[in-house]
Parts: sequence; C-alpha cells; structure tokens
Amino acid sequence: MIPAKTVQDIIEATRIEDVVGEFVTLRRRGINLLGLCPFHGEKTPSFNVNPTRNIFKCFGCGKAGDAITFLREHESMSFDDAIRWLGRKYSIEIQEVERTPQQMAEVQLADSLFIVNDFAAQHFSDELFNTDEGKSVALSYFRQRGLREDTIRKFGLGYAPNQRDLLLQKARLHGHSLDLLKQTGLVSQDTTRDFFRGRVMFTIHNLSGKVAAFAGRTMSTEKTVPKYINSPETAVYIKNKTLYGAFQAKNAIRKADECILVEGYMDVISLAQAGIENVVASSGTSLTEGQLQLIKRNTPNLTILYDGDAAGVKAALRGLDLALEQDLNVRIALLPDGHDPDSYVQEKGADELRAFIADNSKDFILFKTGLLLAETKGDPIKRAGLIKDIVGSIAKIPDPIKRSVYLRECAALLQVDEAALMTESNRIITGNIKKTVEKEAKSGGAASDSWNYQEPFPDYPAGDPEYYAPPTDSPTNKPKGNFKSTEYQEREVIEILIEFGDQILPEGVSVAKYILTDIEDSLEFFETPLFSRIAKECYQLLLNGEEITSKHFIYHPDQDIKDFAITLLTKDDGMSQNWVDKLGLPLQNQPPRASNFAAQTYYGIDFFKINKLSALLNDLKKLIQESFVNNDNEKLEHYIKVQMKVKKSLDELAKKRNITILPK
Repeated sequence: MIPAKTVQDIIEATRIEDVVGEFVTLRRRGINLLGLCPFHGEKTPSFNVNPTRNIFKCFGCGKAGDAITFLREHESMSFDDAIRWLGRKYSIEIQEVERTPQQMAEVQLADSLFIVNDFAAQHFSDELFNTDEGKSVALSYFRQRGLREDTIRKFGLGYAPNQRDLLLQKARLHGHSLDLLKQTGLVSQDTTRDFFRGRVMFTIHNLSGKVAAFAGRTMSTEKTVPKYINSPETAVYIKNKTLYGAFQAKNAIRKADECILVEGYMDVISLAQAGIENVVASSGTSLTEGQLQLIKRNTPNLTILYDGDAAGVKAALRGLDLALEQDLNVRIALLPDGHDPDSYVQEKGADELRAFIADNSKDFILFKTGLLLAETKGDPIKRAGLIKDIVGSIAKIPDPIKRSVYLRECAALLQVDEAALMTESNRIITGNIKKTVEKEAKSGGAASDSWNYQEPFPDYPAGDPEYYAPPTDSPTNKPKGNFKSTEYQEREVIEILIEFGDQILPEGVSVAKYILTDIEDSLEFFETPLFSRIAKECYQLLLNGEEITSKHFIYHPDQDIKDFAITLLTKDDGMSQNWVDKLGLPLQNQPPRASNFAAQTYYGIDFFKINKLSALLNDLKKLIQESFVNNDNEKLEHYIKVQMKVKKSLDELAKKRNITILPK
C-alpha cells in the first residue's frame, strides 16, 4: 500500500495539463486548455482542462475530475496504479508498505489482464533473444526485414516457438490463473495448448504503454495456415479503438501535426526506425470511428499511405467517408505497384519516402474523382452515379465552409452545375439529420429542454439576465425583473462560496464569512436541494473555524457536490452574449472573475436577498388576503407592518442595483 504522505506529495506535484497532454492534444483558450474529449466521440472540442485548479471537465459527456480520475477512467488503472504512474512521471520515489491479503487480491483482480499480458510479452521476448530457435528462426527473420535490435525491443517484438504448451506450462509454474490466460486468448479454451505457436509476435500496447494484446505472424509456408492471428477482445483490448503503434507515435504525431496511416505492423516499425515516427496502422482492418477519433485527438491532419494495388485503393476508399465525418483533413498517397511502405523505405530511404508523400499525396476529392472518372468514361449513367458518390462523401464533412469549398472544386472538376451539387448535398444532409432524429426519438435519446446542474452552466456572471443585471449609467439599459425563480440566485451564492470562499474582502473578512453571516437566517429556505446541502456544510465549516476552499469541494466524497464544483471551476470565464445583445455592455469591459471576486460577492449576496425578499413579499400578500377574508385584524395589521419593512428593504436594494422589480 502506498503511504498517504507519498500520495499527497504526488498529488501536489502533479500538473493536470501534463498528464492529459500525454493522451489529448490541448490548445489554450483563455486560462483553460481545450481539446477533444477522449471519453466520447465529438467533432467540436468540449473537453476543458483548468491548470489553475488542476482539474478537467468535459461539457459534452460530463466526465470530470483530477489527474488520478483521468488515468483511472482513460487507462482503466486502479488508484494505486495511477499514483505509481504519476510517481514515475514526476520522479517521486514510492516506498510501499505491506498490503493486506485482501488489498493484494483487489489490486491483482484490477490489473490481472495487464499482468498476464506483460508476462506473455516477456516470455515471447525471452524466446526471441535467449534461445537458439528464437535466434535462428525469428531474430534472423526480423534482421532480414532490416530491423535493428533497439527497434525490436522498442516495439516489443518476440517469438512463440512451435511447441504445444510452452507458455502454458511456464504460466502455471509462475502461478498465473488459467482463467485469465483463457480470457487474454493466450491459451486454448480447454487450457491444453498455447494459442500462438510457430509465430513471430507483435505486441500491441495501449496509449500508456501497457501490453493490451498480441498479433502473431506465421513462419510456416503452408497456404492453409492463416498469415496473422490476433488476441481476442478483452476488457483492456477493444480492436475498433486501437491503432498499432499509437503509443510509440503519439508525441511525434503531435509534433508533426500529422498522422500517417498504414496497413501493417512492419510498415509502422520500418518507418519509425527510418525516422518517420508519426505512423500508426489499422492492422489490415477497415478503419473505424473509434480509431479515427484516436487520431483526431492528436491531429486533424491524416495522410493515408497504402499500397498502389487494387486492394490498397479499396482499403483507402473504405475509411474515407468515416474520416470525413470526423472532420479530418484527409490526403491519400498510393505507393507504386509492387511496393508497400516497408519495402519502399527499406529500398529508397526516409527522405525519398517523405518526398514521395509530399509530391503524390492528393486531397481526397482529387483522388476519388480521378479514380472514378477513369471507370465511368463514356457512360453518362455511371458518371451520374459517380457524381452522387462524391457528393455523398462531401456531405459527410461537418464544416459547412469546407463543404462548400469542396462542392465548388467538385463542380469544376466534373464540369457540372455547382447549384445542382449543393442541392444534392443538402438533400443528403437533411436525410441524415432526419434519420438521426428519428433514431434518437425511438431510443429516447432526444435532447431535453430541461436543465440540471450537471449540464454546462449558463455563463452569466451574476445570475440570469432575464431577471437582473449589473448597474449601468445608461437609463435605457435599466433592467427589469419579476424574480420568479430562486435557482439562479442560490446557485450564484454557492458558486461564489466554492470559488472564492477563502478570499479576503476589503472589509478584512473572508468571502465565506461575509456571505454566511449575512444570509444565516435564510439557510433553511434554499429551494434547490444540492445548494442547500452545500450552504449548510459551508456554514458548519465556518462554525468549526475551518477554511472554505475550492479544493475541499474538488475532492468532496459526495459525487454530486464534487461534480458541481469541478463543472463550476472549469467553465468559461466569460460573459454571455446576452449582455451585448440585450444590454449593450461590451464584453471586453468584464474583468476576470478571479480578479473581481469582491464585486461578484456583493452582487451575488444582494441579488440573493432581492430574490428572497421578493418571494417573501409574495407570501405576505397571500397571508394579508387570508387575514382579510377571515376578519383577523390582529394578523392583518402584523402582516402589513412586515410587508412595509420588507418592501422598504427591497426598494433600497433595487435602487442600489439600479433595477426595477415588476410586481407579481
């Protein structure tokens, strides 16, 4: 078990942007960093990383947390493994104390698949480098293919001897579970023989470098033996979300801002050894949405480099529409007949391959149009089908400007009316939207008009502009409101408590103390349950003499409170466009929230009280009516006096904030 102090030291040393940046391409937007969410497919970035708070939040799928949460969710790590990963990254030594048998069992259960795969990878490596058969059969094969030893070790290549149960017996000797060996596909389901036999082995890593699966290439010349066999899907290996070489290539892809996609394992390895490291492989399978999303998180630019034969052309076209749907900038380069990326770079070298790609890669529309035009020459019916095919691909592009440019280019290439292409494109897009809406309606997944605190918050700096606004010198901009809802005002107070509770106001008291002592009598009257819980907890912390900090809520044991805090602390630090459209207030005049916490506090507490007083006036109005109907003059007199005092307080606040309150 990792000592608590070591865990704390690692947490304090961890920078969320460093960790997430290992897996997601981030670009700065204000004080936050923005990228494509690694937890769900999206075309528009909604994944926010807040370096100041050391947290992340996706406003698309709702995933949120700190660096440890990210590693646990993204890499399927246990808490301890996430801490170890961070410890290695920040060079913090971890001296673990002895675990209990129960803790050992829990850790082993969580990491068992990776452990067994790692054992197998070491076994295959040992058989390659340390046995006569491995050296003579497999190592010589890799060297004939032009691979150096450092490359072989970097990619975890190995050898599975043509023996019935060598791995199985060794695994038993080391105490590995037969059930886990079956799950990973390393042994047969009846546990009598090894699955990989007589094959050179390619290790498939996940994005953090852990061994997820294997592929084995036969050394046999018999045509009845499949050339490649692969591990089955497991909890740690999902084929349609895995690209071979992604772990080794991710940094190079980000640096080059381009991903080169090839078909085979050896293509990736040979190009990487030659210095072209931004390469991944689909491993001979059709491209999937999950694989393309993996690419897009690192770069929007994809170059497909396939063999120039008919099979290579078909493979390139198969993944094209999916890549366009992901809004990738796709170029295609087909190698000369008789060459694949491996053979080309071995024969001609990296510089010539780079030059070939630069000179011969074509934009997808030029590639597809040129290819299909040759097949439809002289046949108007086929030509019409070709045009629909190409427009169908263009219609997949989400960006309307990019789509328009491609339609114009297509019209010029095919010598057809651009308006006709636009009409066809719109028809396809409309049909696709209709299908999506119908599908969502049937599955109950249609968007809801209701709002809850887990969704992206409106970015109003002091509540709902329909009800109130900051003061302005212009009489024409004087807002009006009826304060029919309390949720916005309650939320504003809670947001200020979480974000700025420990900040000191000019009065010399903390924001939390200023607010909570002012609204102490209203704590029982919060209408939103979540906000009520937070307000009461803050008040208790204040009574206990404890500071109210954002960190307290980021690591809160109540998941609802934790999610609310992380969502708040990662939301945009900006004004709603409504302030420009409705009130004429320029956005550039808004100071950042962090430097304006005092004004936020004063506004928040005033409008909270305005809301509560407005609600109280409404209640008093009903009580006065009831007293009048019941001829209860004593209560009537009392309620009228209270009404006058409340109205006076409300009018003073309304005057202070330069607003007009509409009667209900």
